[in-house]
Amino acid sequence: MTLLADVVEAAAAVAATTKRNEKKAALAGLLGRLDPDEIEVVVGFLVGEVRQGRIGIGWATVAGLDVAPADEPSITIGEVDCTIDELQSTVGPGSQGRRSEMLIGLFARATADEADFLGRLFVGEMRTGALAGVVTDAVAVASGVKLASVRRAAMLAGDLGTVARLALTEGADAIDTVGLEPLRPVLPMLASTSESVAAAIEEVGEASVEWKLDGARIQVHRSGDDVRIYTRNLNDLTDRLPEIVETVLGFDADSLVLDGEVLGFMGPEESPQAFQDTMSRFGRDDATSNPTRLTPHFFDVLHLDGTDQIDEPLRVRRERLADLTGRHLIPGVITDVAVAGQTVLDEALARGHEGVMVKAADSTYDAGRRGKSWRKVKPVHTLDLVVLGVEWGSGRRRGWLSNIHMGARDPDTGEFVMVGKTFKGMTDAMLEWQTERFTELKTGEDGHVVWVRPEQVVEVAVDGAQSSTRYPGGVALRFARVKQYRDDKATADADTLDAVRSLLPGARI
Repeated sequence: MTLLADVVEAAAAVAATTKRNEKKAALAGLLGRLDPDEIEVVVGFLVGEVRQGRIGIGWATVAGLDVAPADEPSITIGEVDCTIDELQSTVGPGSQGRRSEMLIGLFARATADEADFLGRLFVGEMRTGALAGVVTDAVAVASGVKLASVRRAAMLAGDLGTVARLALTEGADAIDTVGLEPLRPVLPMLASTSESVAAAIEEVGEASVEWKLDGARIQVHRSGDDVRIYTRNLNDLTDRLPEIVETVLGFDADSLVLDGEVLGFMGPEESPQAFQDTMSRFGRDDATSNPTRLTPHFFDVLHLDGTDQIDEPLRVRRERLADLTGRHLIPGVITDVAVAGQTVLDEALARGHEGVMVKAADSTYDAGRRGKSWRKVKPVHTLDLVVLGVEWGSGRRRGWLSNIHMGARDPDTGEFVMVGKTFKGMTDAMLEWQTERFTELKTGEDGHVVWVRPEQVVEVAVDGAQSSTRYPGGVALRFARVKQYRDDKATADADTLDAVRSLLPGARI
């Protein structure tokens, strides 16, 4: 049995270095000595996603535990995992008191370092730098399985813990058997940014230029009469979108996995509704409480009638998708001519959409990857960043949390690096919402600045970027303004420092 202290020690070693090889070595050493039943649990601890999902414990609960730290470590990984099981299953009258007793019993046996680790794990704030990419690398090192094989299996399985156990206990042969299974969500492929259609086509060559809708991304699975709909974060919201289920059951296929967008339309011109109106359906258990009918539009097929499609070139996948989905195919053309691609962009903007996607016509579907073969082009640069802090307002904004501090993800470390502040674009309703939201996420306060857990993604429009010595990333946003908060996106989906740097004058990243 492995002690929790071993995990805490490895996590501390990861957090103490910016060198990826040192991070991999520390984690590989830990993973290599785990018992088989501990592997999935520890991988969840390291990436901050316990296998049971959300635990439902806030900082106030953890901070209120008045227990002295233990002198010596004694808690095993299995004991922590069992406690989480018990915490989740304890519900109903009197459950708060019983959950508190469980936490006190666990924390009374924890050393100071273990208590700090457990507190951050339970409330969802594990920022050790051991993000999924580094852990994936470490699994490959510890198991001797090729990194590309581990990475692909993790993407197709949608569960790094399961793949880690296979790699470490059964090796490469077991990893190579992992494929795409309908009804099991897959990490979605992501896009980089280009400044224009012409630049994007120059970068990727002949491309499928497709409308980019300002909707909510969905992944739809079907096996026989069973349909499942997942968000980009792989959350199941099938029960909230019965009209999408109805549409997919009408397709001429027995099994499928589709990638697409869902949004509502308004009026005789069928103008797209605002993103936040679409998202309001995602937050309601009862679809009848919001009568807006949502329509799916698909841009990729990953699996069709027993055959995976992800290794087929996009041009082939798009032909098969058109035959399958008909009018539910997102409009686009395959071309290597910039003028033709620009025409698609002009048409998309005229219909009220936000831009186009430019995708290499021969590209495969790289699940979970933000590669260079998919490019998003918008007339106004937008970035998905993470809120790191927020300042109390003054004047008419007194009493509200106003000016937000924004961070981009460092692709090497997984940490968030501040790239700017803004208070522009905020309505009174947004100010009221973010005051409540960031009070919940508060971790500390320094004067007028409230520091928050990095859990909220915000979409901002910017005019560009400029070099800066003020911020550690060496780059700052120009004229940033808030477009909307993106509850559909996880912080792992936030744009990177490279995306911000690509907006520097003359940048070619």
